[in-house]
Amino acid sequence: MDAHRAVLIVDDDQDICIMLSALMKKEGLISMVAHDGETALQMAPLEMPDMLLVDVQMPGINGMEVLRRVKEMDPLLPVVLITAYAKIPASVAAMRAGAFDYLPKPFDHTEVIRVVRAALAERERRLRAQTEEISADNCLRVMMGPSDAVTRIIREVNRVAPSDFSVIIQGETGTGKELVARAIYQLSRRAGAPFIPLDCGAIPETLIESELFGYQKGAFTGAVAPKAGKFEAAQDGTLFLDEIANLPLGSQARMLRVLQEKAVLRLGAVKPVKIDVRLLTASNQDLRGLVESGQMREDLYFRLNEFTITIPPLRERQDDIAYLAHRFLDITNRELQKDVKGFSKYCLEALLSYDWPGNVRQLRSVVRRAVLLADDIITEKHLDIQHASAPGMDFTPRIPDHSWQELSLKEIVHRNVVIVEREVLAQALKYTRGNKAKAARLLQIDYKTMHTKLKQFGASFTKSGGKHD
Repeated sequence: MDAHRAVLIVDDDQDICIMLSALMKKEGLISMVAHDGETALQMAPLEMPDMLLVDVQMPGINGMEVLRRVKEMDPLLPVVLITAYAKIPASVAAMRAGAFDYLPKPFDHTEVIRVVRAALAERERRLRAQTEEISADNCLRVMMGPSDAVTRIIREVNRVAPSDFSVIIQGETGTGKELVARAIYQLSRRAGAPFIPLDCGAIPETLIESELFGYQKGAFTGAVAPKAGKFEAAQDGTLFLDEIANLPLGSQARMLRVLQEKAVLRLGAVKPVKIDVRLLTASNQDLRGLVESGQMREDLYFRLNEFTITIPPLRERQDDIAYLAHRFLDITNRELQKDVKGFSKYCLEALLSYDWPGNVRQLRSVVRRAVLLADDIITEKHLDIQHASAPGMDFTPRIPDHSWQELSLKEIVHRNVVIVEREVLAQALKYTRGNKAKAARLLQIDYKTMHTKLKQFGASFTKSGGKHD
């Protein structure tokens, strides 16, 4: 079997996990283990396994619920249920819920391998069929809308996807940069190999190099076992680096060397590993401007910028707003098992006239909430646009009382700039639920600047909103 194939084993019995992991290793497969359903649901979208082996009887989230949620995340991902209580009605229920197969305990090792092989073969068949059917036109148009801007993006994706060009995808947060990256991947010759996404802004500077390049055992305190980085994980496939502007200058230099030499050196290693990876990057900032300000290496920028796709914000794609609103309405109706008919005339006018600083992500949030509240037709009263907007947009900072005779205009302005800055940071942290890395990306500042600002405003401010990274 292909050594890149990965199986996620989900069982609260450690002995079962050890035994199944040994079987997978013998078959040349990568095995990952979760001992409960909640951990499995967190791992699945991050680790992207090719199939799951899931115990039905687990405390907390059981196997049937894991099956249901995994199928919502990825309908093509095979899930095999395992249980000590094999009965015909339970087996039928599992198959109706979308399980690929059903394995009883105690295991027949030969049968386990047969089912795993069949599940992986089915996964490959489904992906191949999807890849053959998919085009940037029907995928991106469904996901993004019918506007001329999307038509232009589709044309550019179709043009660049068959090549191995490095592509920069630029656009505001929430416009669909990862959708475009995945469309390029799905239309490329690397579609059958891994697609590995990494958000550079979500990882502290001290960890970014180990995530990208990997490390050897003993490379630093806590490195108790060797680990491959994202470049190695994406071998023969595509690596997508979101918010590339957050990459520190030192890491930029090392990445440039990796791209030039097509080899990666793990931290603490002496021998490089050859790689063959296509690189796609995305940013909500003007990378050319960052080069001019010294925040990005010019040589790396030119290496990444073999082709650029720019996604306009939603406010510049009026034709897409109504389309996406109805699409999110349909999806949420199915999710909630409701039959909300549509939007009132004035409600649609409100959606079309709003500026959407959070773009498609914000529109989806607003529509989902409206469907939850409405019974028949969504009206203006069901919209909560201001609540869903990005921070820093809808507030009026209070100017404190001054002894006006004692302060100059410059002093008054300076004091109130600090007040505005503090309030924007507080709202950003509230909006991201205390995640400083996400707040920094939202405000288009680097992680170090965010920490400096929080330190400047004092410990009490940090505790009130930004205690989690």
